[in-house]
Amino acid sequence: MNDAPALLVVCDAGPPIHLDQLDCLDLLADFSRVVVPDVVWREVEHHRPTALDQKTIRLERLKPSEEPSAELNSLHRLLALHAGEVQALQLAQELNAGLLLTDDTAARLAAKTLQVAAHGTLGVLLRAIRRRQRTPEEILDVLRALPVRSTLHVKRDLLDEIIRQVEVLK
Repeated sequence: MNDAPALLVVCDAGPPIHLDQLDCLDLLADFSRVVVPDVVWREVEHHRPTALDQKTIRLERLKPSEEPSAELNSLHRLLALHAGEVQALQLAQELNAGLLLTDDTAARLAAKTLQVAAHGTLGVLLRAIRRRQRTPEEILDVLRALPVRSTLHVKRDLLDEIIRQVEVLK
């Protein structure tokens, strides 16, 4: 993940929800802009309203100003993307965002097709070590607690592998 602090990011619903559940939403504070599409905002508001009124981070609610591209419309149908994922991808394209934050596999595949960099909650947590926002020990605590503190679905094998990689950094 690019570590440039001036990066504009667009969020799908998963990362703000999961990061808030893990008390790690502040890890988005060093991005220059954190844009949340209108449809995604309503989804987060429904599932995790506390994520939207954090004092440490300003989330910017925004609607796309253009229609989705033909390519995005095709991907929407092909990958059965939800409205929030489509708006997030649309704004990422429209704003030339440096990064799309999504935990959805189909949205990440669409982002790759559209040449939009995409990472999820786990990427944000690992980035926090590189950016010295958290120590490896702090991130290990978060990763170990993730299955009980967050609704993020991660295969146990993948989570165990990430934990092993972070343990090497201690």
